[in-house]
Amino acid sequence: MTWIDVSQPLHADVTTWPGDTTFQYEIAWPMSESGSVNVGKVTMSLHTGTHIDAPFHFDDAGKRVIDLDPSLYIGPARVIHLPGKMKIEADDLKGFDLTGVERLILKTDGWPDKSVFPDAIPELTPSLADKLGELGIFLIGLDLPSVDAIDSKEMAAHHALARNGVHILEGLVLDDLLPGDYDLVAVPLPLVEGDGSPVRALMRPM
Repeated sequence: MTWIDVSQPLHADVTTWPGDTTFQYEIAWPMSESGSVNVGKVTMSLHTGTHIDAPFHFDDAGKRVIDLDPSLYIGPARVIHLPGKMKIEADDLKGFDLTGVERLILKTDGWPDKSVFPDAIPELTPSLADKLGELGIFLIGLDLPSVDAIDSKEMAAHHALARNGVHILEGLVLDDLLPGDYDLVAVPLPLVEGDGSPVRALMRPM
């Protein structure tokens, strides 16, 4: 089966958090000067587009990207559809068989136009984080820029997920993806000081 790219393309108009560093690409060393190659330079927030959060993003004592096991982001994943919700609770998982699932992808449809940063999004709750921990799920992915509400300062979902050993993959493009089981590859860059990392997220039906 063909791999499906579920990551946001990175370009000058890609949406970023209000006030965050915008994405810029430029040729810093053109062929006309080097005589042989074009060499590009990128300026961006590490939380642009499709990305992972390292615990250091919301906890000064948390692990940075280089400390995270890349295998967290490689392997079987299950996609479930949870549309029309403003909060996603533990009870919303009732009716889904998540036996043996370690990577769970939530298709919420809560950010339909990714060219515009949303005013509000569905938020994950601590009860959901606790349930994921009970189930042995260690990666949660979703089609939203954050697991918390846009205006959250407490970052309750981020902290609750971390307490339960659940890692975070945000900003996926799941519009055309059907619920079901997939292989996932969404490995972060080996950023030694990173609080997050952009990823090229790919999924393939199993």
